[in-house]
Amino acid sequence: MNMLRRTWFTGLLAAAALLAGCAVTPPPAPTPQARAALAPDGKLRVGVYSGSPTSMVTDKNGKPAGVAYDLGHELARWLGVKVELIEYKRVAEVIEAMKIGEVDFTFTNATDARARDVNFTLPLVSLELGYLVPAGSSLQSASEIDRAGIQVGVSQGSTSQGVLTRTYKQAQVVPQPTLKAAAEQLTARKIDAFATNKGILYEMADGLPGARVLDGRWGLENLAIATPKGREAGLSYLSSFALTVRRDGTLQSAIARAGLRGTAEPATR
Repeated sequence: MNMLRRTWFTGLLAAAALLAGCAVTPPPAPTPQARAALAPDGKLRVGVYSGSPTSMVTDKNGKPAGVAYDLGHELARWLGVKVELIEYKRVAEVIEAMKIGEVDFTFTNATDARARDVNFTLPLVSLELGYLVPAGSSLQSASEIDRAGIQVGVSQGSTSQGVLTRTYKQAQVVPQPTLKAAAEQLTARKIDAFATNKGILYEMADGLPGARVLDGRWGLENLAIATPKGREAGLSYLSSFALTVRRDGTLQSAIARAGLRGTAEPATR
């Protein structure tokens, strides 16, 4: 598998310090079975990809941030283990790594298709799906995209690729290997728009002068914590973790630190 791998081990105090607003009371102790299920190697392997606030970005102080990054460190604190951070080029690679047991934890779009391969908690964040267009584009809204001659970039292997390929009647989907490549293609006018969740789109727009996120949306993503199949002994503890971080402000702190935009009212189930 083609991936960028960086392993960062942090002590428990350092992990706790990463989260502003982290709970100060000791977390509930996991059973040995739950700890072994969620971190079978004695560490929590957190899968991330760079460029998405829901996964990992660099904050205003030059430090790593992101919902997956911060929640992974917080779960490690709960479990009393260290973190091994593994970086991939795109979300599809993170999911593939989780399917074969190379990753223990990530935070991503909880689709029915992915739920066949990994376990999800309840959805914690909902994001609008939209389009980013380059400076000078005549496109003004999401409703104008599906026209003859329009080429829309998507992350290779992403949910967006599958959905839009099935949905479009005239526009053409153009898979991109990385977010960096997509930004370059937009700037060079080799694609007319890039489609994904608005959290990523606003992050990309910050680095592309004149680029705009179009009005309107073509869908919603419901993001949740994901763990590999076969770890059922840890699911009850993980569900408690998910409910707690949503209630105590830890999730909101991670969202704010990552600069995540484009959120909608979270779905429930």
